Parts: sequence; structure tokens; C-alpha cells
Amino acid sequence: MPTRLILIRHGETSWNLQKRYLGRADIGLNDKGIKQARSLGRRLGKEKIHKVYSSDARRALKFAGIAFKGLTITKAPGLKEMDFGIFEGMTYEQIMRKYPEIYSNWLRSPFKTVIPEGEDLNDFRKRVMKIFKKIIALNRNKTFVIVTHAGPIRVIIGDILKPGSIWDRTPDLAGINIIEFKKREAKNGKTYIYFRRGEKRKKPVCRKTGYGEGY
Repeated sequence: MPTRLILIRHGETSWNLQKRYLGRADIGLNDKGIKQARSLGRRLGKEKIHKVYSSDARRALKFAGIAFKGLTITKAPGLKEMDFGIFEGMTYEQIMRKYPEIYSNWLRSPFKTVIPEGEDLNDFRKRVMKIFKKIIALNRNKTFVIVTHAGPIRVIIGDILKPGSIWDRTPDLAGINIIEFKKREAKNGKTYIYFRRGEKRKKPVCRKTGYGEGY
């Protein structure tokens, strides 16, 4: 049996609806976000899930609790969203008016520019991958769920598909990504990664070799 990860972004909040940067602020789900959690729970109802991990942010924990009712939700603080510092709670337009130079530099060179009072993107990436590797190691040959945020999902998928391949994509709210890690002894024992977005796509859309030794 392959190691199978179901990677999910939490549902909608009022700040998502208003297109505000939402990192460490503990904003809860709105009514639509709650409905999205119930819908996702029904879609994944037949999955044999070994364990569910969630960011300890309220919007992620609530989503996981509704979608996977009856299963224990394990809090993983390392899966929190990035701290956006002075950008927190602001819209794109507001930031461009107030901090045009800082914002332009950050968008152009995010790994070289740190948002004032925010988290260095390099440190954020290391934080997410550290907990991700631990979770993978604890769930080999099992199906498990991670409920988190757009930033950690970009980091995880970007690491699998290599930087630049998916970093610019914004994961959908309540969106599902399914990743399978398969050992193929006929292929020199390397780990193959099967990745697909959403539930309707029947076949994987990407395969990579040489990733995941020790995962």
C-alpha cells in the first residue's frame, strides 16, 4: 500500500471573502466555510483515513473537525500559515497604497525580502517541511489528511514538484490535493510521486523520481 496524503486547504473566512492577507490572525470560518467542510466530509466519506492533522489555527481546526467528524484531530502548530507582519488584514490595494516599495520588492523577490514584523519566507519553508517530514515518517503505507493553509500547501507541493512549478498558484479554499508516494523496486527502489488536484481527475498528472528517501 502506498503512503497517501490528502492535503486540504481550510474553507472560507470573512477575510478570504474580502481578499485580505490572512496569516496568524485567528479568524474563524464563515457560513460558507462551514458548508464547504460538510461537503468535503461527504466527498471523502468512503476514504479509510488513518489520521488527521491540522494547523492549530481556528479556521483549520474547525474545518477538520466538521469534515472528519468522529476522527481525532491532531494539532500541528508547524502547519500554521506564514506571518504576514504589517500586511496582515490588509487588501492588495491597501498595501500598494501604504507600502508600495516593500510590497513590490516582496512580490518580485519573496525569498530575499522579509515583510516588516513578518516571517522570513526561508524560515517559513523550513518550518513547514520539518513538520511535514515528521508526519510522513509516522504514516508510511497509510492514508492520512493534512488540513492547513495556502502557504504551507504551496511549500509542500512546491518541494515535490520543485520550486517554481506551483509556487505561483493559489490553492482553492476547501480544495483537495492527493499525493501518493510509491516505492518501485523495478525502478531502482526510488520513490515515485503521484500528484493530482481535486477529486474528479482520475489519473495522476505528475510523476517525479528520487524524492522522499527516508520519508
